[in-house]
Amino acid sequence: MRPSATNLDTLGKCVSSGILSVAILLIMATALFAGSGVYSFTLNSIDGKPAPLAAYKGKVVLLVNVASQCGYTPQYSALEAIYEKYKDQGFVILGFPANNFGAQEPGTNEEIKTFCTRKYNVSFPMYSKISVKGGDQAPLYSYLTKETGAGIAGEIQWNFTKFLVDRNGTVIERFEPAVTPDSREVTTAIEAQLPR
Repeated sequence: MRPSATNLDTLGKCVSSGILSVAILLIMATALFAGSGVYSFTLNSIDGKPAPLAAYKGKVVLLVNVASQCGYTPQYSALEAIYEKYKDQGFVILGFPANNFGAQEPGTNEEIKTFCTRKYNVSFPMYSKISVKGGDQAPLYSYLTKETGAGIAGEIQWNFTKFLVDRNGTVIERFEPAVTPDSREVTTAIEAQLPR
């Protein structure tokens, strides 16, 4: 028995409606994810407690993968200085210790925290040690290196790579390790995002 034209028409409308519904859901999910940017990630603080990046909604954020035994480690001083300079204007730095390069962050979270506070008086938020590249790469760094677009995405090459995030959670600039946090390049980019 052949299906009637009416049944085929009804079936076609149902299939079209279903496809349309799925398409709408995909568009909404993509828009939601794109709109949330870095805010969709939660990692542990250096004290081991969940610390969602959504807590920094509305702030200008500088994300930095850090290490205690690197030639760039003295950048902690400049990071703390710009944090102190801009924090009251809605700026925050988030440090992510990583041992991916030359085993230059071998310590425990407690040792890293002690080192940062005693040697560099770090007061900006620090997260638990993570991996920023390779098979065990943290999801945040997978996002930063693969989904942030031309000029920003790309594998992390060394410690103290810096990502600037605007008040909407969108990654807008990347600075390689040799670019110091207190350089005109970085401070101009930060100031451009702060309220006037």
